[in-house]
Amino acid sequence: MSPQKNEPQKNERENTNFLYPFIDSEEHDAAGLLDDLAASARSKAAESARLQQESLDLYAAQLTAAGAAMAERFRRGGRLYTLGNGGSSTDAATLASLFSKPARGRPVAAWSLAADEAVVTALGNDVGFDLIFKRQIIAHARSADVAIALSTSGNSDDLMTAITEAHPRGLLTIGFAGHDGGRMAVADDLDYCFTVHSQSIHRIQESHAMLGYRLWSVAQDHLTRRPSPAEVR
Repeated sequence: MSPQKNEPQKNERENTNFLYPFIDSEEHDAAGLLDDLAASARSKAAESARLQQESLDLYAAQLTAAGAAMAERFRRGGRLYTLGNGGSSTDAATLASLFSKPARGRPVAAWSLAADEAVVTALGNDVGFDLIFKRQIIAHARSADVAIALSTSGNSDDLMTAITEAHPRGLLTIGFAGHDGGRMAVADDLDYCFTVHSQSIHRIQESHAMLGYRLWSVAQDHLTRRPSPAEVR
């Protein structure tokens, strides 16, 4: 085999340039390369932290209200359903786990509707992937329940179809979006929409995780504190 065949083609080398554009195939200065990598990591971490705090500050009042509304429904036996596609499906699963298996506080019933591959693939094959979440809402949801949909674009058809089904059924509906919020930002069937204003999918998802944690924290505070006399009456 000729040496040329062992070398990566130019277009193959360029496939990862969008991740670290400063890494060049002709780079021979290891120390300089490590410095660039470290600087890139610090820059991304700083931007992520800034965006998370910005989102928490922007939606402070809405997060408090949404978390309190969730707690009120959980007290009545309400359940949480989380929805997402791709990377957001793993974020949805993590969020459901945070509520159902918390490290502290009171666990509540919570499921990710993308977690059961048998259900998802059966529905996708039989009725279409745009209905994989709607059909599960129809089958399982009750009026005291909560649905949280996560989408970095805010435009996912299967999520919007499910939310349009959930809200008229009485569910508390919450959306996590990105960029300009897409369809979620203007949806009448969402009680709350938290849009992370960034063009980076990675940064959006990191902020979604922080927003989800804040919702859980607020809900836990309401679930575990002793109700006031006025609330008892």
